[in-house]
Amino acid sequence: MPEIKSRDISIAVDMHGCPNWCRHCWIGRPPNGRMTEDDLRWTVSRFREFVRPGEDRPFIENLNVVTWTREPDFSDDYRRLYDLEVELSDTKTYRAEWELLSVWRLARDKEYAPWAKNIGVETAQITFFGVGETQDWFYRRKGAFRDCVTAIERLLDAGIKPRWQFILTKKMIPEIGELLKLVERLKLRERVAALGGEFVMFMHTPGPEGDARFIEHLRPSIDEIGSIPSEIIEASRRHFKSEELWHTVGERISQILSDEEDHFPYAWSYQEQLFFCIQCNWDVYSNMGTQEPWWKLGNLKTDPLETIFESFEENRTPPLRTIFTLPLRNLASRYGDPSSRLIDGGVEGLWVAEYCESQFG
Repeated sequence: MPEIKSRDISIAVDMHGCPNWCRHCWIGRPPNGRMTEDDLRWTVSRFREFVRPGEDRPFIENLNVVTWTREPDFSDDYRRLYDLEVELSDTKTYRAEWELLSVWRLARDKEYAPWAKNIGVETAQITFFGVGETQDWFYRRKGAFRDCVTAIERLLDAGIKPRWQFILTKKMIPEIGELLKLVERLKLRERVAALGGEFVMFMHTPGPEGDARFIEHLRPSIDEIGSIPSEIIEASRRHFKSEELWHTVGERISQILSDEEDHFPYAWSYQEQLFFCIQCNWDVYSNMGTQEPWWKLGNLKTDPLETIFESFEENRTPPLRTIFTLPLRNLASRYGDPSSRLIDGGVEGLWVAEYCESQFG
């Protein structure tokens, strides 16, 4: 891993956990807990006061502070936590740009959507895995589908445009038609147009990382998607600005084996914005991988921050060592099936996890 040179760093503190346990979640299964304002301020001070060896000033010049890593605004004190993000960050808040809100809270707090609109949120994403029990099964929470429908109404009432994300699995395929009927029933195109926008929906398969590794048996093949309505296909092409929506795992393996650079497509998160994510037990992870145990960089209570930075830069965790020392074609040859017609969703992440489990338990 290259040395961290940017002095713009973000930290995300999982202060109140998440009401869901989504089966597609790339993060994994971090514990739910409660952290206090004092905990947050102590965390911020650790990063603000951090001086790298050989330097005479704090390393971080611009710190961006986020009070959640999974579900935003799950806490009843979401207004206070947002104010703390604004107070403790050197940069502007990115909440409006991320376009993420809590469906759980939207369905339970009538004041939440108007508050979100007031802080600048214009669009909010709703994720669908199917309808009714299918949606609830993927969220691992009864009533999740009902909450999504309620959330859509409350967003629209507040002047916020809903955007739909479809997670394509074998369970989703037979229910896509019902979701498209729901679009018509709720008159989403007309109602979003009345807000000055265009209703957006798109579809993709889950990335096979974190908890999503355990639903790989639901990944469809290229031969199983012929019945998907053209309406969502064309909408996805417009969203991703690409005519080619998917390729097979076998095609990806062929590309890897013929690629002279032989690189992992993993550095995107580090290049765009480095986050250090702190769980409620003070374990620290980066946004370059999941929050499964082998990605752990250290613990903020027991390890110096310099050690945590070095764990990242010097590839001390098993996945980072794998990514930056093991040729990608080695993993493709070991774990890949060149004949696979499954739709690829980033199979490299699955191979890294399988390798780490085999080598490190």
